[in-house]
Amino acid sequence: MTAEMSDVTRAKHGRPVHHWRRDLVELAALFTAVAVADAVANLIGHGPDGPALLVISALALVATAGFHLWWARRHGHAPPAGDTGARPAAETRPAGTAGQPGDGSDEVPGTGALWRMRTTVKDEPGSLAALCTALAERRVDILSLQTHPLAEGAVDEFLLRAPGALPAAEITRAVAQAGGASTWIERADAHDLVDAPTRILGLAARTALDAAELPLALRQLLGRCTIRSLPGRPAGGGLGPEPVPAEGVLEDTVMRLRAPEGGVITVERPYLPFTPTEFARARALVELDDRLGPRIPRGKDVLTLPEGNDITVRRADTADLAAARAMHERCSPRTLSLRYHGPVGDADRYLNHLLSPRFGRTLAVQTRSGRIVGLGHLLWDGDETEVALLIEDEWQQRGIGGELLGRLVAMAVEAGCESVYAVTQASNTGMVAAMRGLGLPLDYQIEEGTLVITARLDPAQTPVGAAYTPALRHVGNPAHRD
Repeated sequence: MTAEMSDVTRAKHGRPVHHWRRDLVELAALFTAVAVADAVANLIGHGPDGPALLVISALALVATAGFHLWWARRHGHAPPAGDTGARPAAETRPAGTAGQPGDGSDEVPGTGALWRMRTTVKDEPGSLAALCTALAERRVDILSLQTHPLAEGAVDEFLLRAPGALPAAEITRAVAQAGGASTWIERADAHDLVDAPTRILGLAARTALDAAELPLALRQLLGRCTIRSLPGRPAGGGLGPEPVPAEGVLEDTVMRLRAPEGGVITVERPYLPFTPTEFARARALVELDDRLGPRIPRGKDVLTLPEGNDITVRRADTADLAAARAMHERCSPRTLSLRYHGPVGDADRYLNHLLSPRFGRTLAVQTRSGRIVGLGHLLWDGDETEVALLIEDEWQQRGIGGELLGRLVAMAVEAGCESVYAVTQASNTGMVAAMRGLGLPLDYQIEEGTLVITARLDPAQTPVGAAYTPALRHVGNPAHRD
C-alpha cells in the first residue's frame, strides 16, 4: 500500500484523521472565549448598566440561535429534491465501467465480448494494480484471474469481458502501457467461465474413466496446443523417441512427459511459453493416468442387422489383441491392403498401437459368439484426427462400416475435433460411400492412387446412428441403449 493511499484507507475504515491546524484553531478559539467571558463579567459586575447589558446579551443569543436553526434547515445535508443524474445504487456499474452515451457503456450488464488474456508483469507492489486500472479505464471487466509465479516476475492469466466494440489490439495496447509484456489474447466462450479448480477436477474425472481422454484433457488444460504420443517401440521398427526422465522436461514452448507405457508425450505450443504451474498440472494428469493403469468404458450397444443377426458395438483396447489378430487371419489380402496401404504381413505389427487408448479410441463389432468382425479407429494425429475401418469380408455390405463411422465421427465431435480424415485407395468404394453417407462437407485429395477424404465437422449435427445418453456422452462412452 502506498503512503498516498494510507490516509484515505484509514478514513474509509472509520479511523479519524487528525490535523495540527485544526487543533491550533480550536485552542485559539478557546482562549478567545475565556477572554471575552472575563471582560463581560467585569463590565456587568462593576458597571452601572450591568442588568440592561445582561438582558440585551440574552436577546442577542436567542436571535443567533434562531438564525442558525433556520440556516441549517435550508442548507443541510439532506439529498436534493431534484435529479442530479447520478445512478441509483441498484444500477451502479463497477469502477471504471461507466462512460458516455453511445460509446458502448450502455450495454446490458453481462453482455460483451469474452477474452482470455495472458501477460507478464513485474513482481513488485503496484504492478497488478496499474494493469487493472488500465483495463478499468476502457470499461473492461475482470471475471477471473490466475497467477503463475516465475523466477522473475509473474504471468497473470485473465478472463475478461470487454465492450463488443473494443478491439483486442486496444486491450493489448493498454496492457503494454501499464507495464505488461509478452501479452497474448484470444476470444473465449461461456465454457471458460468455469473456475479453474472445477475445470481441472472435471478433466481428472474424465481421465480416470477413460485412458483415451488423456490427450484431450491435456489439450483442454493447456489451451490451443499440439499433442503427440510417441510409442517406446515404433510399430514399423526403428529407434524410439529419446527417453524422458520421470519428472519430465520443460523447454520454453515444449514439454515432454514420460507416458505410462514407456513412450513419450510431447506437448508443443509455439506462441506461448509454458509456465511451471502448467507443467505441474500436466504432470499430475499423466501421473493419475499411470496410477490407474489401462482402462476403457465398458458400455456396449446391441444392434440388429437387416437380415436379423445381432451384433454388439463396444470399446476395444489391447486386451482384444488376440481376437483382432484372428480377424486379420480371416480377412482377404485385398481387404487388408485397402486398410493398411502396405505389405499385408505388416498389418499385425500395427494392431497393438491401434488398439492402445493412448493413441485414440477403437470400436469393435462382435457377434453373439464373441468373435470380432469389424474394427473402427479414431486416432489422434497431432492437431488432426484420422478415422479408419476394417470389416471382415463375410460381413461387408451390411451397413456395419457406416454404423462404425457414424459413431467415430460423433466421438470426434464430442472431443472438439474440427475435422476427421480417412486415408484409403481410390478403388475403395465402400469407404468412399461410408464417408459420403455422413452427410457432411467433404474434401478429396488424390496423390499417386492414395485418396484422402476430409470431413469438416459440425457440432450442431450428430451423425445418424450415433445415439448417446447424456451421462455417457460426458465421459466419451460409446453409444448405449438399454
